[in-house]
Amino acid sequence: MPTKAKAKAKVNLGPSAGPANRAALIAAAREVFAEAGFMAPLSSVARRAGVGQGSLYRHFPDRIALAVAVFDDNITALEELGARPDSTLVDLFDSVAEQVIASTALIDMILSERNDQRAEHLATRMTAVAAALLARDQDQGRLALHVEPADVMLAISMLAMLLARTPDGERTEAATRARAIFRAAFVPVQPVQPPHPPKK
Repeated sequence: MPTKAKAKAKVNLGPSAGPANRAALIAAAREVFAEAGFMAPLSSVARRAGVGQGSLYRHFPDRIALAVAVFDDNITALEELGARPDSTLVDLFDSVAEQVIASTALIDMILSERNDQRAEHLATRMTAVAAALLARDQDQGRLALHVEPADVMLAISMLAMLLARTPDGERTEAATRARAIFRAAFVPVQPVQPPHPPKK
């Protein structure tokens, strides 16, 4: 009786597979944490990425390292957004909201571990993106000159905290309302015209 054919073994590409495996693990972590929370088994991440757990731990020795990598990937996307000459701070808020909605499981973790040396650079990178877009908007008269990068970062943090604590079905509406509030707070103040005196 013929035996069943053995499953085709996965080709070991050695070190050359490292960058591709790392990218696959980050993408898988974003999906798994969104579906099952930050404490989801890391074996699920490795399985979703199609790599062994040994490969996972070579790239990311613990859960925090993996979460930081997800945020680094998010910020890279925001940096690319900021590099486009037509991008505005409104676009940044929109993109941050989309990222937070997709990664709410990671928000509390990254905030609680913000003093971890591996996470300290995240705020620096994010502030640089916000500052560049703020300066551009102010130069073009879209935002008030009194707004500082620290104000923008506070608004982004508030947006992230709000969405992380809002039920899934209500996050899109909450993000829309929050962005509208921030835009109203940052636009240049228009002089108030006095009411016309009543005609005699």
